[in-house]
This record gives sequence, structure tokens and C-alpha cells, in this order.
Amino acid sequence: MYIVCVTIFVKEGDVEKFIEATLENCRETRKEKANLRFDFLRCEEDSNRFFLYEAYTAKEDFAAHQQTPHYLKWKETVADMMTQPRQGVRHFNIFPEDQQWV
Repeated sequence: MYIVCVTIFVKEGDVEKFIEATLENCRETRKEKANLRFDFLRCEEDSNRFFLYEAYTAKEDFAAHQQTPHYLKWKETVADMMTQPRQGVRHFNIFPEDQQWV
């Protein structure tokens, strides 16, 4: 399994538009066969800070996700809403084992 964790800092006046655009991307991503999970989180201490937790069956499935129309639309829509470039960290899982996810 391949996990991507993304931290995003959003400009004060763009938070609601960011949430709307990201929810659309989340819902469409969950329809992808290779997407196992997509969590969209908001920081308790900083309401302009968000975290995306995405799980895919394999690294190449995440690469395919990045070519989907919904992802490309989201990327373009939210680009100017961020106070800094998003911070993505990619992982291979250890536990739970892959078969426990599917």
C-alpha cells in the first residue's frame, strides 16, 4: 500500500472555497478503484491548516490519480489559495498489512 500525507496552509479568506473544492476532489477520488482511503482533516489549533491522508493500493495508482480530471481541477483551483506550497510526504505502509485494507 502507498500512503500520501499532505499538509496545506490556506489563506484566511479562501478557507470555505478550499473546503468546497477539496471535498469535491475527495468524493471523486474515493470512486477510484485503487483509492483505499481519503481523509480530509482540519487542524484544531489553526483553522487555516489542513491535512490530507490518502491511501492507494500501489505507488503507480497514486501517480494515475494525479492525472485524473478531478485532481487536475482541484490542483488548479486551490493553487492560489495556499500561503505556501503544500507539503507532501509519501510512505509505504508497515501496519496494518495490505490485505487488512481491502
